[in-house]
Amino acid sequence: MDFKQLFSVIRRRWLAILALTLVALAISGFLSWRATPMYESSARVFVTVNATEGVDAVTSGVLIQSRVESYADLATSTDLLDDVIDDLDLADSPEQLASRVSANVSEQTSIITLTVRDADARQAQQITDWLSSAYAEYLAQVETPEGGDRAQIIATVTDEASYSATPVSPRTAINLAVAGIIGLLVGLGTAVARDLLDRTVSSQEHIGEVTDAPVLASIGFDKEISGSPLLTDLGSFAPRTEAFRLLRTNLQFLDLDAQPRCLVISSAIPGEGKTMTSVNLALALAQTGRRTLVIDADLRRPRVARQLGLDAAVGLTTVLVGQTDVQDAIQVHEPSGLHLLASGAKPPNPTEILQSKVTQDLVKRLAGEYDMVIIDAPPLLPVADASVLATFADGVILVVKHGKTTRDQVAEAIGRLNQVGGRLSGVVVNMIPRRSTGSYYYYYYEDTSSGRKGRAGKAAKAPKPSKAERSAKPSRAERKAAKRTETPRRTREVGDAVATPQGSPVTPEELLARAESDRRPRVES
Repeated sequence: MDFKQLFSVIRRRWLAILALTLVALAISGFLSWRATPMYESSARVFVTVNATEGVDAVTSGVLIQSRVESYADLATSTDLLDDVIDDLDLADSPEQLASRVSANVSEQTSIITLTVRDADARQAQQITDWLSSAYAEYLAQVETPEGGDRAQIIATVTDEASYSATPVSPRTAINLAVAGIIGLLVGLGTAVARDLLDRTVSSQEHIGEVTDAPVLASIGFDKEISGSPLLTDLGSFAPRTEAFRLLRTNLQFLDLDAQPRCLVISSAIPGEGKTMTSVNLALALAQTGRRTLVIDADLRRPRVARQLGLDAAVGLTTVLVGQTDVQDAIQVHEPSGLHLLASGAKPPNPTEILQSKVTQDLVKRLAGEYDMVIIDAPPLLPVADASVLATFADGVILVVKHGKTTRDQVAEAIGRLNQVGGRLSGVVVNMIPRRSTGSYYYYYYEDTSSGRKGRAGKAAKAPKPSKAERSAKPSRAERKAAKRTETPRRTREVGDAVATPQGSPVTPEELLARAESDRRPRVES
């Protein structure tokens, strides 16, 4: 992992890193607050040889240097500490006192520094004072030969016990700094480990790992989708509207030689937003003037009719069993002009019905009558319905939910399409967070001043005018001017149909053909 990838991981998972750092700081602060303040006192003891006339200085120095470390270890001996406890009447045991006593030898010297820690600064000084004196006597006693009366060394207390009212522990600032560094390192390690182990789709590179199909569009997460699920409920510059316009435009470049007229919309697993993608893509196509039909082929969990506010009782299954004619079963979504063939009654054998030749003939017939047919199919992994539909459709668009669908699930879904000879036209990544770093979704602009419409397309209620305002009626010219400003002209996009004076829609291709025929010379009879 290079620095760029590490920075991307930090930006994606900064919240977890910050949380672990704060937890480490909180634990360190709590422990420091609960810890008992400890005070320290020190004294220094100088050890030298009690030289006789036949011992020179060099020999004395070698003798002391060879034994001074052993002398330091004797500072915590049980015999010595027992005497100190008895003299000072301490409640500690020799082992408890030994844990608070330390003896260090200064380098290249014979000076031993005794240090005592205690919860009371005065008691620490008192213990150190008694210990240093008893220690000097104890060393002389140890180095006195048996039966002799002269010690081989002389231990002298050179620095009396010190006093300090400043506690040496806990060191709150140092503890917090160390805890912050440890928490930060643990957070970074956890973030990197989670990123390496995370197999969900969260960037365009993840799609490229499992398929060569293009990413046709990226649809951002909208927390208001439950109240405004359709494009007809949104403003013209809403981010979700722009995303489906991009998807609609990219469909024109899937195959320039043979434009697809029948597309299956599916996903790897449930809950990835395939139905909303199917409906809104069909609405985006219908808004350009194309004759668009959406078929709810999810015979197990049909939801298209409910999203459009239409009847789901009559539809695909009733047409296939011959209970009604297909033209009578097709409904129209009035706000957009989108046509819908609902699912109809739920059958006991959905896969067999979709696999029948009657279904194939019906879909081919409808693909010939409409400019575009969108089929909302069940997920690929749980059932085989979508794989069956892919065999006689022009292509399949796979909807992938950002941060939920794994790359293994996408690869398995694509593998099922390949097994039946289905064609994956592209991928739509759905529900991308607004600030998702490393993703491929961005916000352009939106009209924040215009409020969202409700499901039925009703505008928000305006406040009631006062009596004076009701009496001041606008003139006829003012009403006409207001009507013109309230009905903005829609900008025609590439591929939109053009209305003729008779009212029938004409595509740009037909206009070019008519212009070409007008330029041809006419032959006089």
